[in-house]
Amino acid sequence: MIQAAEQKATRVAFGEALVELGRKNPNVVALCADLTESVNMHKFAKEFPDRFVHAGVAEHNMIGMAAGLSITGKIPFTGTFAVFATGRVYDTIRQSIAYSRMNVKICASHAGLTLGEDGATHQMLEDIGLMRGLPNMTVIVPCDANETRKATFAIAELKGPAYLRFSRPALPVFTDPATPFVLGKSDTLLQGNDVTIIACGVMVWQALQAADELAQAGIKARVINMHTIKPLDREAIITAARETGAIVTAEEHQINNGLGDAVAQVVVRNAPVPVEMVAVNDVFGESGTPNELLQKYHIHKNDIVASVQKVMKRKR
Repeated sequence: MIQAAEQKATRVAFGEALVELGRKNPNVVALCADLTESVNMHKFAKEFPDRFVHAGVAEHNMIGMAAGLSITGKIPFTGTFAVFATGRVYDTIRQSIAYSRMNVKICASHAGLTLGEDGATHQMLEDIGLMRGLPNMTVIVPCDANETRKATFAIAELKGPAYLRFSRPALPVFTDPATPFVLGKSDTLLQGNDVTIIACGVMVWQALQAADELAQAGIKARVINMHTIKPLDREAIITAARETGAIVTAEEHQINNGLGDAVAQVVVRNAPVPVEMVAVNDVFGESGTPNELLQKYHIHKNDIVASVQKVMKRKR
């Protein structure tokens, strides 16, 4: 079983990586919409005050300024909560960033149910769908602090718009910091030929816990960390479908338009096999602790185990 070395918030890892980037590349600039400490941009602001813009509660303006800065050769990183980073400013992102292929990095913290006690208005569960639907947009959902750091560096090298989604609470750190991170290439964390679990973000750890339980029942699950939702690692999905014959997806997002839908599109076109999806089932969230919410909305390790048992019965 894969062990967690520590617990650390992915938003903290993002903030640390952004400072490192700032030291290495003078073209990296940062903009934040009145949530500097919450998204961990305060250290960058302190070290590089002339390269930081406090946009205030004006997310549309922040995105517009970032587009303008990118035209001058800068690499703008914008930061705010996921609900504001995507939903509130969708039209501006579509017109000023994606359509124009601007080199802007949209970095969103406090995504999903694990935002917790702030409740439904702030628990953004539709953002992956919004961003993956935009042409030219790269969409990344790292699973822990190590991967968040690597993803932050990767999008700085990418020429074009990117959406990076991370979380509020401290999460298990379990990936190897030395493992190469390649946009568009998934990471197979466990090998198995009975079923494949494809997960992203906080659900990768849940998938690993589920795989351990399944192993005790004699079911060998392959676990794939699909950190890049767009471009999707089609080859890994097709191979998994052909070799294991059944797939379960797991995400901290609405069941519509997220990772599950993206995987299902690849499967149905290339290697049709049974697919089950562990996701929020077309409802809004509510206030509660992260673990309480994962269990209530059926995106917990137990739900992955149940979905694996269900999909196994559908195998040919």
